[in-house]
Amino acid sequence: MENNEFENTTQKFEKALDEAKKAKYVLRLFIAGNTTRSAQAIENIQEICEKQLKGRYTLEVVDIYQQPELARGEQIIAAPTLIKTLPLPLRRIIGDLSSTERILVGLNLQPVDGQSEIHHRTGKEQDKRPESGDGDGKG
Repeated sequence: MENNEFENTTQKFEKALDEAKKAKYVLRLFIAGNTTRSAQAIENIQEICEKQLKGRYTLEVVDIYQQPELARGEQIIAAPTLIKTLPLPLRRIIGDLSSTERILVGLNLQPVDGQSEIHHRTGKEQDKRPESGDGDGKG
């Protein structure tokens, strides 16, 4: 009976992996006007989506100057900002989306190597342990 349970678990896991590979991605990119930075962000995410998600994504581009109510509703504080609403979990990626590796990790399309996160702007490792105390860094 144990062998049968193992096979059922393996089959369920393999089915979940197959479903994840077929998942439809819903993305919304917030940009700030017709700027070089906005154009670069659009180009970068379209290229990544066509290579990694061809035929299984929707991408909505929102100019925060044209549709400020959407930006307020999503609490956008910087642009460009990419929001992945599906599949869960929801993710936000801020910047021009020029780091393909960072975007793939953010979209759960590439596993994170190692046990620590790399902070992409400083190159420093961040400890993933939960903070304790009142948030002043003193514990």
